[in-house]
Amino acid sequence: MTVYNREKYIAQAIESVLKSTYSNWELIIVDDQSKDSSVAIAKTYQTKDDRIKLHINTTNLGDYSNRNKAASYAKGKYLKYVDADDMIYPHGLELLVYYMEQFPNSGYGLCSLDQDKYHMFPFELNQSEAYHRHYFEQQLFHKAPLSSIIKTSAFTAVGGFSGKQHLGDFEMWHVLSQQFPVVLMPHGVVWYREHDAQQMNDNLRDPYVPFKYILCAKALIASGKCPLGAHEKTKALKALKYNEARSILSAVKHHSLKKALELYKASELNFFQIIKSITKT
Repeated sequence: MTVYNREKYIAQAIESVLKSTYSNWELIIVDDQSKDSSVAIAKTYQTKDDRIKLHINTTNLGDYSNRNKAASYAKGKYLKYVDADDMIYPHGLELLVYYMEQFPNSGYGLCSLDQDKYHMFPFELNQSEAYHRHYFEQQLFHKAPLSSIIKTSAFTAVGGFSGKQHLGDFEMWHVLSQQFPVVLMPHGVVWYREHDAQQMNDNLRDPYVPFKYILCAKALIASGKCPLGAHEKTKALKALKYNEARSILSAVKHHSLKKALELYKASELNFFQIIKSITKT
C-alpha cells in the first residue's frame, strides 16, 4: 500500500485488508513523505496487528518508484497492491491466490474484467494471446495495479515498474506478457474509488497524457520482444499510427494549436501522414 496524502481514505483501505478471509498476508505500507496525518493513522493500525509494517521514505519517490520500494520489502510469493484510497473485498485475497495457484506457469493476473464470450474465469493467456486480445479483441493492459496480482519472482525478473509517469502499469502488463502467461479474472475482487485528487484525472485535462499511451504502445509493439507475429505487429502499428494522427487533430479542435504542436513534436508522423488520416474511414 503506497501512500501520499491519503488521510481521508487510508483507514478504510487498511480495514478492508484486515477483513480478509485469507489470513496469510503482510501489509506493507510505504508513505512517500505525506504532509497530512496519513502516517499517524497507519501507525495506529501497525500497533494493533503485527502483520502490518509501516515504512516512511526519506525523500518523495513518486508513484511508481514508491511501488517498487514497497515491493522490495515483500517476503511473499505474490504482490498485491491495494492503494490507500481503494479497497479490497473480504474474499479478494483468497480468490486471487486461488485463481493464480491453478496456473503455476503464469507470471501475473488481472481482475475486474468484463465477462468473456467464450470462457469462464479464470483462464490463462500465453504471451502472444495476451497481446492479441489487447490489440485486436478488447483492452486488457489498461487495468490499474489495484486490479492485478503479480508473482514476486516475475516482478523481479522484469525489473519492476519503469517509473514513467501515468504509464507504469500499462507498460508493466506489456513487459510481463513478453515473458509470462497472464491469468484473467472476474469483477468483484477489488473496489476502485473515484475522486478529484487522482492522477488519472490528468487524462481528462491534458491530451498529452493519453497520447503518451499511444507512443508507449508503438515502442512496445516495435520492440523485438513483442510476442506478436510480423503481420499482427504491422496491423497493430498501423492502427496506433492512425490513433496518433487523430489525437493530434483532436488537440487542435478541442484544446489549442499550441497543445497540438506539443503532440506533433513528440510524434514521428509527418504533416502529410496526419492529414491523410482525415480521409480514412
